[in-house]
Amino acid sequence: MRFGIFIPQGWRLDLVGIDPAAQWGVMRDLAQRVDAGDAWESLWVYDHFHTVPVPTEEATHEAWTLMSAFAAVTSRIRLGQMCTAISYRNPAYLAKVAATVDLISAGRVEMGIGGGWYEHEWRAYGYGFPSAGDRLARLDEGVQIFRQAWTTGSATLDGKHYQVNGAIVRPLPAQPGGIPLWIAGGGEKKTLRIAAKYAAYTNFSGDPEGFAHKSEILRGHCADVGTEFDAIVRSSNFNVAIGRTEAEVEDRLAAHIARLAPFVGAEQAEAQINQLFRGTAAVGTPEQIVENLSRVRDLGLGYAILNFPEAAYDTTGIELFEREVIPALR
Repeated sequence: MRFGIFIPQGWRLDLVGIDPAAQWGVMRDLAQRVDAGDAWESLWVYDHFHTVPVPTEEATHEAWTLMSAFAAVTSRIRLGQMCTAISYRNPAYLAKVAATVDLISAGRVEMGIGGGWYEHEWRAYGYGFPSAGDRLARLDEGVQIFRQAWTTGSATLDGKHYQVNGAIVRPLPAQPGGIPLWIAGGGEKKTLRIAAKYAAYTNFSGDPEGFAHKSEILRGHCADVGTEFDAIVRSSNFNVAIGRTEAEVEDRLAAHIARLAPFVGAEQAEAQINQLFRGTAAVGTPEQIVENLSRVRDLGLGYAILNFPEAAYDTTGIELFEREVIPALR
């Protein structure tokens, strides 16, 4: 199993209490920390504009700006977004942005891409909120534009949603053949079919039952479109609360609730933790987490991307995970 880590950028209210002018320094230092070791293969940010679980006035730093900045201050680690919303930027323009970042990073960019879902920020930024079918049709057309742009240096598509005519994207990305595509989402009829056609990686549910089910749907689409199923690396995201004892795990969860509560209310903070952390695979002692993740690994999980909600304030959980979980699963 391979491992990536999310760098806090504010979207999950994971930089609260840190002056906005100091937040880049926190993100940079964490990026350089994971770049310096060999535990992590990649770092990730989210492509969102408004915080969750509710929009607030707390900072959320823009994903592709961070990609370029991380490219300039790291040298080894790969750089991804989980995941870029196709409709937030014209796809020919985004292909150009990504190619530039790939050159700055000497070929370390991963393109996480999806249809997008956060209706509040869509409408707030003037993008409307198209139907799920239209959002996924845009994803399919956008990925076609990426592939043309990154392999030929230009793109032409007369699509329903996007029309480009000889859009020049040069220089090409540093990576031969273009930037690897991660198609994120578990939609069974359309998203996973798009993944079967174009993806080097997928990203969907990490609970064993859900992961096994989505994997079989993906397998069927691969058979239909003539793609080798085993050539696609399947990944999942996990929220982490790790401690040497179960009491330490509870202390981490309580600290996270305390950070969230002033911004979303105590009741919603508690509900957020119950929904996204308690009972999930990466919450527990190292032994428990190894057992949980091994179960999904045995079903074909090849890549785990971990979110440590306290990372901006405390790296002891990351250190414990690096010492006792990653070696057991790698």
